[in-house]
Amino acid sequence: MRIFGYLSKKVGDLTVKYSNLPESYIKRSYEQVYWKNPTGYPQYAKAQIARKRYRFTTNRPWTGQFQQQNERNTHRKKVFLEPIAEWSFFKGDRVEIMVGRDKGKQGIVSQVIQERNWVIVEGLNTHLRVMGKTKTFPGVTIQSEAPLLVTNQVKLVDPESLKPTEIEWRYTEEGQKVRVSKASSRIIPIPKSAEETMDFKSKALYIENTEKDTAADEVTKITFAPKLRTFEMDIMEEQGIKEDRVPAKSYWY
Repeated sequence: MRIFGYLSKKVGDLTVKYSNLPESYIKRSYEQVYWKNPTGYPQYAKAQIARKRYRFTTNRPWTGQFQQQNERNTHRKKVFLEPIAEWSFFKGDRVEIMVGRDKGKQGIVSQVIQERNWVIVEGLNTHLRVMGKTKTFPGVTIQSEAPLLVTNQVKLVDPESLKPTEIEWRYTEEGQKVRVSKASSRIIPIPKSAEETMDFKSKALYIENTEKDTAADEVTKITFAPKLRTFEMDIMEEQGIKEDRVPAKSYWY
């Protein structure tokens, strides 16, 4: 099986959906461009010097903590990932841990980090961390959940036998794509909590704020009609201003 490093700059689809932010904004927020040619000048070719490798962690790519962990002078050990053709783990899934101290225990997935093939299981695979320790203060010890690899450290739980199982994607008679347990051929539905974003728990429960939000039916309306005129001409027409001056002749050599 081919193994590749963390060379890809694309953020996982589940991360983009959770953020509920435009993908172009997320790309701008985590990209580090050190130098590029000016835009809008035909004499300059499109060229830039930018960071090519990013270390994805449990911090979201658009946060300041992610930027700190990807500073230019930070040297970390290269991370290798096993490619996953089709992602099968979602927030709210019941999984069983296959390694470590909590081997055999089952829990609920609380966070998915698709960029590193990670899931975080609520209350399991924890370790102690000391925060804020100084010479005069012993710090505060907190319990933190460590991520687990979906390739070999966790498995989905069969809804019939409540035991770990391999799954495969199939289509129902209605054409719906579903996860099916190989052990019992039972469908493992995607949890409702997988729809949760930073803005709402479910799309059906989201209430638009008419003062700030753009209504869904307004998004599809075309409010701009292209015309062969400049911006200034549009303003003059809107304000009822008429230009009766004759511009002076200009010559090009």
